[in-house]
Amino acid sequence: MLNRRTMIKGAGATLGVAMSAKSYARIRGANDRLRVAVVGVNGRGQAHMSAFSKLPNVEISHLVDVDSQVLAKRAAEFAAKGHAAPQTEGDYRRLFERKAVDIVTVATPDHWHAKLGVDAMDSGHHVYLEKPIGMAPAEGEALIAVQRRTGRKLQVGNQQRSSAETQQLVALVKAGELGTVYEAQTWYANNRVSIGRGREVAPPAHLNWDLWQGPRPRGPYRSNLVPYNWHWFWKYGTGETCNNAMHELDVARWAMGLEFPEKVTARGSRQFFRGDDWEMYDTLALDLAYPDGRTIRWDGNSCNGMLRYGRGRGVLLLGTKGSAVVDRNGYELFDLAGKMVREVKAAATSETTGAVGEGALDVYHAGNLVDVIRGRAPALASPIREGHISTALCHLGNIAYRTGSELTLDVASGRPKASEAMKLWSVAYQPGWEVKA
Repeated sequence: MLNRRTMIKGAGATLGVAMSAKSYARIRGANDRLRVAVVGVNGRGQAHMSAFSKLPNVEISHLVDVDSQVLAKRAAEFAAKGHAAPQTEGDYRRLFERKAVDIVTVATPDHWHAKLGVDAMDSGHHVYLEKPIGMAPAEGEALIAVQRRTGRKLQVGNQQRSSAETQQLVALVKAGELGTVYEAQTWYANNRVSIGRGREVAPPAHLNWDLWQGPRPRGPYRSNLVPYNWHWFWKYGTGETCNNAMHELDVARWAMGLEFPEKVTARGSRQFFRGDDWEMYDTLALDLAYPDGRTIRWDGNSCNGMLRYGRGRGVLLLGTKGSAVVDRNGYELFDLAGKMVREVKAAATSETTGAVGEGALDVYHAGNLVDVIRGRAPALASPIREGHISTALCHLGNIAYRTGSELTLDVASGRPKASEAMKLWSVAYQPGWEVKA
């Protein structure tokens, strides 16, 4: 972790989690400046720009996007905040050829994540890779292989791994504070609106539609696809499960010390706006059953924003000595009677259900990657193998939903034993755009 300190409320605990940028800069050298390129700047990329720009001796030197209007707008906004104007590029391949940066951050649509991660590492760059790490589990396996082969640092963007409060809770759980944690209940709630009915039309002149499609087989442009609704089309997106469940499933299995389950079941449906183009479920219950009898559940409600424990997203850990509720902004401990016995709040908050999701955890997570690159931290908060397992749990939920079956897995690899399910372990590519280990 970075050398930041803050007081955490509750039980008189203190833990190093925050420090002003000026204070932090004073203990860092001025001769190890790192250059960062942010690829994809219309959504989460804005959080990447903000987070890395807050780190000392780190420069946002390049912005990359296939939409020239978005690219110009973000560059102008960034410069208007007093930063040095970044260079802009419409095609990441030209940037990689020049090796002009040290770190590449990937905040593109899902279908680009694995390809960009692989190409960046093969070009000698360290990578900050948004979740999900790929369109299918096979892409996660490829990223693991490429990271091992190249030795580049690859931080997966599930930023709650860098939450000092969540780290503290995980340590308490592992020390037996809750007894045996036998069940985790996780959830996500939002009130998304209809995407309507789109039409096949010519792409706008400012969008490089061919490059936007990238690794995916070519097809026509739709009027309601870009910039965000691609999430709900199987060709380009991975649904609410990979979009959001990955965060909470990751925290749950981290706290419980679990990896791949033995059984996966998913019951999903489209309850809202059934006449629009949304191809996936908007409501899904995903259950992961482990060989020792422990379970993790995720309830996803894309269009019903009912809170649980006052939270739009979070994790409830049920143990034999007590329980805990945790999200990005802190946690509470409860005894077996359900009485709260401790509350710990984050000193600086992070957004929970917005599309950009910006907050303090982005800075901590980016800072962890920078510190590891500089040799000032021992390990990444979210290395690729951990990111692969948590992402694969989400893909397995989608596979169970799409095949309408309960999946039985090989618990070592996470691979389904049924051949029909294994057909969805990988995806098809546009010739010449394959993701290769």
